[in-house]
Amino acid sequence: MILITGAYGFIGVYLVDELRRQGYQVLASGRRNIAAEYFKQRGVPYVALDVTREEDFRNLPQQGIEAVCHLAGLLPANVQQCQPHDYVRANVLGALNVLEYCRMHGVRKVLSTTSYADIQNSWVVDPPTPSNTPRNFRFTGDHAMYVISKNMATDLILHYNEEYGLQGSIFRLPPVYGYGPHLTIYVDGKPYRSAFQIFMENATSGLPIEVWGDPHAVRDVVSVKDVVQAFIKASRSDRALGVYNIASGIGITLQQQAQTMVDVLSRPGVQSEIILRSDKPSKVKPYVLDISDAQRDFDYRPQYSFHDMIVDYCNEERAGTYSEFVHNRKRS
Repeated sequence: MILITGAYGFIGVYLVDELRRQGYQVLASGRRNIAAEYFKQRGVPYVALDVTREEDFRNLPQQGIEAVCHLAGLLPANVQQCQPHDYVRANVLGALNVLEYCRMHGVRKVLSTTSYADIQNSWVVDPPTPSNTPRNFRFTGDHAMYVISKNMATDLILHYNEEYGLQGSIFRLPPVYGYGPHLTIYVDGKPYRSAFQIFMENATSGLPIEVWGDPHAVRDVVSVKDVVQAFIKASRSDRALGVYNIASGIGITLQQQAQTMVDVLSRPGVQSEIILRSDKPSKVKPYVLDISDAQRDFDYRPQYSFHDMIVDYCNEERAGTYSEFVHNRKRS
């Protein structure tokens, strides 16, 4: 059985479904009451678990867990007001409690995530940024405490690998896209509509799409379904160990993203104009992440181009499989 913490998150709901589709037994966990009902309706075993509370881990099985996919935590992009203590409790203490549970109950495999901003000052495009790039991040701004807390969690996993023989893997993720709650992000505590959502809405409505900054600067983004496959493949592998870049490994410009959305989402006779606004600042520097280590150790091979990602987004939206989840997350 595979235990998933934070199962009612964006990656979690997709991971639960794909694991079950591939025949795995899954135990979902989380601290939201609405999550319990969501998984109950789908016949997925669920246990209430606040990873910051050591006593909650007594509710978990004492044996039979083969791997833990640790997705519970606090993200700055989803939080309006957050204090340093909150990040330490959720991301550091939460990781420590998970690792202690694994150590005490013989769970060897632990898979978790970290932020691509941990190497933000070292991002490069050609050649792509390696997974073993030393940390080099910003100590200021709204993401700083988040990155610090995720670095601490990463170090805990690496420590337990060395000290107790765990097989812990940490996935460094760039922006993860798919049909999900992408409407709002928070920057320095203020809510903004995400560029992804603005592009999607404007392309669907035929409204102009503004691309700010250098239209040729490339970024690396990844499909949630590729991330899910990385979790499953790494859980099967005896070589998966340490920090990996889980991305597409290919750069795409904001202009190309906008054009792809126009191509896929435009209604007949109604097409958005793409307006290049180099006079407007863009805060994201170019980067591409090298995924060769993940390819070597557990055969991670992304299946979704950005075009495929947008087509899949539309297919999932029409199918309605995750509509309840998306609706609930938008309200919360």
